[in-house]
Amino acid sequence: QVQLQESGPGLVKPSQTLSLTCFVSGGSITTDYDSHYLTWIRLPPGKGLEWIGSIATSGSSYYSPFLESRTSISRDTSKSQFTLHLSSVAPQDTAVYYCARGPRLHEYHYWGQGTQVTVSS
Repeated sequence: QVQLQESGPGLVKPSQTLSLTCFVSGGSITTDYDSHYLTWIRLPPGKGLEWIGSIATSGSSYYSPFLESRTSISRDTSKSQFTLHLSSVAPQDTAVYYCARGPRLHEYHYWGQGTQVTVSS
């Protein structure tokens, strides 16, 4: 059974870089049909889901235009994980962060349970 698990700090200070890792178990992040896109999504308090970005099997990355200048997504296939780096965070980056995977961009077959990140001094 495929499972995704996010890990990272729950509290980050303003201006710092947030780094979150998603570990994928029960399948391959390179050969499984629904691992073609590995994605980060967030849910800010009182708002809707916001797509942050995705990395494809090819290694190409796709980012939200609203976050692109601060976002980087990478993957480590040997460890079956992928990582989000979001720089220069501010209180408006406070959200529950989810990782997900799917066969196409913006199509998600599996989700992690989410991890709360608060940006505060």
